[in-house]
Amino acid sequence: MFHRIRRRAKEPSEEQRRFFELSARLQTQVPPGIGVPPTEVVDDFLPPELRVPSHDQVDGTIMPWKQPLVLDGEMVACAECGTYRDWLILSTRGQIWLRCRAGHQQQETRLDTAWFNRNSGPADATHATFEDCLRHLGH
Repeated sequence: MFHRIRRRAKEPSEEQRRFFELSARLQTQVPPGIGVPPTEVVDDFLPPELRVPSHDQVDGTIMPWKQPLVLDGEMVACAECGTYRDWLILSTRGQIWLRCRAGHQQQETRLDTAWFNRNSGPADATHATFEDCLRHLGH
C-alpha cells in the first residue's frame, strides 16, 4: 500500500502540470509598465503653505518652560532678577539661551540642542520675527 502511494507521489498531479505549463508561458512575458519610463511625474510633496521650514531655514526654535528648571541638582535662576520659573528656552546656532518673563536672557551651557530636541514638542507655528514669536508665546 505504501509503495503505491510513493509511486503516485513521484508523478506530478494534473494541477502541478497545469501550473508548470502556465509558469513556462508567463516567464517570457513582462507585466505592463515594467521597463517603460513614466509618462507623468507626480509631485507628492505638500503644497508650499503646508510645508514646515527645515532647520537650516530658521534662525532658532523656542519652547516655553513653566516649571522651575533644575540642572545638576541646582535650580536655575535669572542672573538679573532672580526669577526661577516661566522660562522661554531658545535653541539657536547650537546654543541654548534662557529668557525670563522680564526679558533677561542668559546662555545656559549645561544644556545642548540634543536636550532641547528631547524635551520640546512639535512646532505649532513659525514666525517671521523674534518679536512675533514672543507675542505668540505670551511674553
